[in-house]
Amino acid sequence: MTSLSRRRMMQIAAGSLAGSLIGTSFPLTRAAGAEAVRLTVTSRIIDVYGKPARVYGILQPNGTAGLLADGAGDFRVALDNALDDPTLVHWHGLTPPSEQDGVPGLSQPPLDAAAVHDYAFVNRRTGTHWMHSHLGLQEQQLLAAPLIVRDTAEAGLDEQDVVILLHDFSFRSPEEIYDELRTGAGMAMSHAMEPADDDTAQMHDGHGETMPETMGGMDHGESMDMDRDMSGDAALQMDTAGGMAGMVHANDVEYDAYLANDRTLADPEIVRVDPGGRLRLRIINAAAATNFLIDLGALQGELIAVDGDAVAPIRGSRFELAIAQRVDIRLGLPAGQGAYPILARREEGTEQTGVVLATKDGMIHHLSDHAETRTPLFGLTLERQLAALGPLPARSAERAETLDITGSHMGYRWGFNGKVYDPNDPIRVAEGERVELVLRNMTGMHHPIHLHGHHFQVVAIDGERFSGAVRDTVLVPPSRSVTIAFDADNPGHWALHCHQLYHMVAGMMTSILYEGYRPT
Repeated sequence: MTSLSRRRMMQIAAGSLAGSLIGTSFPLTRAAGAEAVRLTVTSRIIDVYGKPARVYGILQPNGTAGLLADGAGDFRVALDNALDDPTLVHWHGLTPPSEQDGVPGLSQPPLDAAAVHDYAFVNRRTGTHWMHSHLGLQEQQLLAAPLIVRDTAEAGLDEQDVVILLHDFSFRSPEEIYDELRTGAGMAMSHAMEPADDDTAQMHDGHGETMPETMGGMDHGESMDMDRDMSGDAALQMDTAGGMAGMVHANDVEYDAYLANDRTLADPEIVRVDPGGRLRLRIINAAAATNFLIDLGALQGELIAVDGDAVAPIRGSRFELAIAQRVDIRLGLPAGQGAYPILARREEGTEQTGVVLATKDGMIHHLSDHAETRTPLFGLTLERQLAALGPLPARSAERAETLDITGSHMGYRWGFNGKVYDPNDPIRVAEGERVELVLRNMTGMHHPIHLHGHHFQVVAIDGERFSGAVRDTVLVPPSRSVTIAFDADNPGHWALHCHQLYHMVAGMMTSILYEGYRPT
């Protein structure tokens, strides 16, 4: 028997899932043509463990969260700020002109309360993307939504789209969380001892199994306590060798709940499916500070795209998903009635969330919001296996930069090359160049690094070259290095930052500035 709430059971019986904000029932709305789609940034109330919570949202006039477009082409959106405070939305995964990228201070000024801004550009990026605030800490308050651009070449496929948007949630304000991190009060400091010679975290091997992953690259070094009495960039420069002498911190924020499509597993979204049906899971990690392991349970699926770009299919049942990343997983359901949880398990924790795929007469059982076993730390085994179906053209890089990822929990300072963000100190590139960035993690935390305005290809891990995935966000684990390459084909001033929200706000951000670029 199911323990779903009476309210939810009544919704299912009445067929009211067709009105859900996120899931399989997006109204097909094309952000193109003479009429711009109106998206309103607003506040809303959701239920979290029986308690009302006021959060933000990005909604169409009919209440649909975010946007589903059928094919690339003209992107036309009127963004309406119905909040009492300024905001600004970034189209994560798209590559608009720099002035329409939605980053305060780089792209455009914040959008004032009650103001509307029109976006109009040619979008060439299909795939699973998302939109979110890039102003302050608003993203932690669920100011995010899906942005799905279907590939018209796949229009004839007989498969059901299922969109899953993941969040971490706290009843505390993000300002309170950030203050606790800066003062050291209430910090989660979830960690695991890291062995000196190998990384024993279990990772996906491409066949639904797990395997150890060898540590590579740099040695561990001094303790982060060294900077206790230091400040600013000096403290960052001291903490350059793996943090607390081999201690890895997977999470530094403890949350009240983890959400999939605004719901916990106490009252999950039930997605109705057909026996033997084929599905495409489009899973978006919109969390502020949490990596998730996607667990298909008894099902096997094929990972077919990351961050909206196609990859050679990898079959399995568990796939890592870092903050801001997206995965498309194609799967087939067994014949007959059934219910199939799709879970997102917190890295280095037991907490989990998810949705349930269920046939009409499938029995839905109670799901705990805690797994029986702890999810292992993430590594780079899956990343090394990924291969882009549309890689960058083969050529040598004209420009190469090394970015050391540096930071400390003491005072909560994070940055690149021992420095916090300075908008006047960008990485300068020339249009037409192939640029390589070597991202070296000198800290004891994982960092999902996101580049705006471009999709890059992963071309090396710990200095070992290979032809990897094309994506826009890559996870760099402690004491590892990842090399990415991109073509400088979109002139502008672009953000490059850690997508762990509190790390970014604390200084882990830089920018890419094209030579001769002047905002229009």
